[in-house]
Amino acid sequence: MSTVTITADEEFTGETPLLIVGAGAAGLCAALAAKEAGVDAVLIERDAVPAGSTALSAGLIPAAGTRFQRAKGIADSPQLFAADIQRKAKGEADGAVVDAVAQGAGMLIEWLADRYGLPFDVIDNFNYPGHSAMRMHGLPTRTGLELINRLRSAVEANDISILSERVAEVLLTKPDGLISGVEIVAADGTRERIGCEALILACNGYGGNPELVRRFIPEMADALYFGHPGNRGDAVIWGDALGAQLAYLGAYQGHGSLATPHNILITWAVIMQGGIQINRDGRRFCDESRGYSEQAADVLRQPGEIAWSVFDARIASVARQFEDFRVAERASAILTGRNVEDLADAMHIPATAFASEWTEVESLKATSGKDRFGRQFAPGQLCLAPLCAVKVTGALFHTQGGLSIDAVGRVRRRDGTSFSNLFAAGGAAAGVSGSSAAGYLSGNGLLTATVLGRLAGQAAAAQASR
Repeated sequence: MSTVTITADEEFTGETPLLIVGAGAAGLCAALAAKEAGVDAVLIERDAVPAGSTALSAGLIPAAGTRFQRAKGIADSPQLFAADIQRKAKGEADGAVVDAVAQGAGMLIEWLADRYGLPFDVIDNFNYPGHSAMRMHGLPTRTGLELINRLRSAVEANDISILSERVAEVLLTKPDGLISGVEIVAADGTRERIGCEALILACNGYGGNPELVRRFIPEMADALYFGHPGNRGDAVIWGDALGAQLAYLGAYQGHGSLATPHNILITWAVIMQGGIQINRDGRRFCDESRGYSEQAADVLRQPGEIAWSVFDARIASVARQFEDFRVAERASAILTGRNVEDLADAMHIPATAFASEWTEVESLKATSGKDRFGRQFAPGQLCLAPLCAVKVTGALFHTQGGLSIDAVGRVRRRDGTSFSNLFAAGGAAAGVSGSSAAGYLSGNGLLTATVLGRLAGQAAAAQASR
């Protein structure tokens, strides 16, 4: 259980200038940045091999003004990116943090590409909801597993220590409020106390803690959790005990397109290219193009807590660039039909209702019309037989609330001051999605994890060097 202990004179098993709890994307980026600043960090990781929520994602990081965009003629800027983030968050996100991540994302992508050889490119055959430009940067397999593995390899190549299969249980502080270290527990039960000059909490959120989920995001209390089980809310628990300011605890990233019962993520490209979702009664139920995060709760409100994502072979060819979609095809999660009636039979839904919805949508596409939910269609989204469908459910991916931080990841106290040597990034910190799932702009999770991880690593290294 996560606890905080105040100690005056502490004997440590070992000491390090910088300690980082969590070796996900945030922690690994922080460690690399600190190493470049001349400070050696030690990472504490509960798994045998770092994975975390990053490995379960598509590994896409939104960034504006990169050379990868310029090479494809994509006009974009950090200012436009920041405006998109705030528009989706309804102006609720911390402006300084938004500006920091919007400005830092392009530098982050080019830093990882140039310094550590990560082969990014920008997706240019579809755009994600809420983004004014194509700015999703990904690796060849379009998987978070490739991203985390490449970051881990970079950390190992730079002789940065990862203490795996250790759980940080107790956060140690001095009477004056400075963080002095953590107590960790190894897989065999052995306990160690490691002292540090600065600490970064990069241990993600509380999606894996049913009690906290029920308390802060009750609408997802019974939803499938598709995140890392180790996300138990340690940072929130520690922060609350320390008197840290907590923010946006009701915010989260959901996803309304998890293939069921296979539990395979289906890219939202199937919707943004012109696909729709219908329930088991053959009816549409909302504007699917708003975003995949808020769609999770809408899908869960449907009969049986499921929906069908319906699209065509053209859209499937776009989605096939994602390894998860190819896995779903191999698992026979994607149904096909020669026409609407044929597909309805395979889906076991009312053909008449489905055909009515499909015909209406295709007519709206042909005339650039807007439907009863406010969704705007375009001729380029027209679908042709053969058609495809996949049964999906809504899921909780990760929480977006946490420790309130400044623009370099330094944790704030409830009284408005800041901890001098405590930093947070990734799911441990409050994100830039405002107060709800609807404020989540595609990619916000990895955006804040990587960019704020790097910024926190730089700032913590400076603190540890004093």
